[in-house]
Amino acid sequence: MTQDELKKAVGWAALQYVQPGTIVGVGTGSTAAHFIDALGTIKDQIEGAVSSSEASTQKLKSLGIPVFDLNNVDELSVYVDGADEINPQMQMIKGGGAALTREKIVAAVAKKFVCIADASKEVDILGNFPLPVEVIPMARAYVARELVKLGGQPEYRQHVMTDNGNIILDVHNLRILDPIALEKAINALPGVVTVGLFAARGADVALIGTPDGVKTITQ
Repeated sequence: MTQDELKKAVGWAALQYVQPGTIVGVGTGSTAAHFIDALGTIKDQIEGAVSSSEASTQKLKSLGIPVFDLNNVDELSVYVDGADEINPQMQMIKGGGAALTREKIVAAVAKKFVCIADASKEVDILGNFPLPVEVIPMARAYVARELVKLGGQPEYRQHVMTDNGNIILDVHNLRILDPIALEKAINALPGVVTVGLFAARGADVALIGTPDGVKTITQ
């Protein structure tokens, strides 16, 4: 199976976690796009969705799925999204698509976080994938200096602006042995909107696409 076929398999497998009559939290990226396609086939059974990016919002609307403002939603039964890396503790690096802040907000509201990913995203230790940090533009140089002190090598992601109007620093050369501590340290830096470490609130379920089928991992 190709990588895209593995992504499609987990995207469709995530439908089993969607409860009829509910509003579904929807992530961003190529794997989440397959989930949105799957969601379109049961759109008459759900109330609608909350989206973590403008791109996902457009795709949801194109399929006729109502999109709600999160401020008007008390809770989400499930949030389905991909990951750039996921470790055995179900902690993740996300933000390759620059939607990390909205993804983290929607994940915080959801009762259950279902991570959908192909097997290439599984790692023992996070950090091989550069860690995205969303930063208010005026703080870029300051935050970069602080990230160096934390052992990373930050690189400004050129020509990318988040849906929130901010910039992304991708931090290379990190071997993240304590994801929760690093998440707290980076989030505490003035000017950081959020870091793409989903450790304090990791996934509850991971659906991993493998050549032998979809593997389900639970906490």
